[in-house]
Amino acid sequence: MNTSIEVVSYNPNWPAMFESEATLVRNALGANCVAIHHIGSTSVPGLCAKPIIDILPVVRNIQEVDKAAQAMEGLGYESKGEYGIAFRRYFQKGKTIRTHHVHVYEEGDPEIDRYLRFRDWIRSHQDDAQSYACLKIELAEKFPYDIQQYCNGKESFVAGIDAKNGFEGWRMVKALTDREWATALALRKKYFFKSNPDPYVSTFGHKDHVHFVFYKNASIIGYAHLQLWAECRAALRIIVIDENYRNRGSGSQFLKLCERWLCHQGFTSLLVQSTQKAYNFYCRHEYIKMPFNDPEGYETDSRDIEIGKILK
Repeated sequence: MNTSIEVVSYNPNWPAMFESEATLVRNALGANCVAIHHIGSTSVPGLCAKPIIDILPVVRNIQEVDKAAQAMEGLGYESKGEYGIAFRRYFQKGKTIRTHHVHVYEEGDPEIDRYLRFRDWIRSHQDDAQSYACLKIELAEKFPYDIQQYCNGKESFVAGIDAKNGFEGWRMVKALTDREWATALALRKKYFFKSNPDPYVSTFGHKDHVHFVFYKNASIIGYAHLQLWAECRAALRIIVIDENYRNRGSGSQFLKLCERWLCHQGFTSLLVQSTQKAYNFYCRHEYIKMPFNDPEGYETDSRDIEIGKILK
């Protein structure tokens, strides 16, 4: 049985609990850690919250955090990897009673600014803080054992605050929430499958298929479908930016982030079956003619151009 979701009144001891744990986490991460922040509802004085301390360390190199996993485990944390958000390292403490969440990001990652802006906005806008409190209590009562639905219920509120507080960064996350999956499906249908049934919906839960959505500010503006193959190869099945946001560099940025993410996972090449229309876009990003060699042998459009890139 899942642990029940409990929203409790503000505890004035939460800041001290953060400070105590932050010292331990900073020591575990070592010299790689350059800052550490108290985030989430327990960081907002007077706000009710799930009694879990959220901690955001900032590090020089996100990949170096993997070397500190054993030290974090020594503090009672379970390493969860990225846990759906690209370029993050996430840790949970307390298997039966959760007590702390640690969200580690590399300096310069826009997620840092997003978390801090949301925290500071709720701290300084009492009406929004009260609305947030009521929403969380309502969701905890409605979905006491379903953390996914609890998070789904908060999503539009959080996006609304992102839109108001001046956050201007990007986010690349694996599709998880109802809104993210609905947008992914809509983009696939609009730009690729139109009136035809989507033949690859079965890949949505497959471990070798990764479905990213790309945010600018609070809006989802893009979607990518990556397939992970053996021998450190990957295929870019789909990448698209909604037409309302094109010609602003977002497509190039999204592609580079996908490449960077694959590099972090140990992949060395990315293959594409490009349409004639998209071919010049890929050429500008150093893609060259390269055999696609699909191990599953899917049929493709004979007009597509097989290209690829060696990732560095």
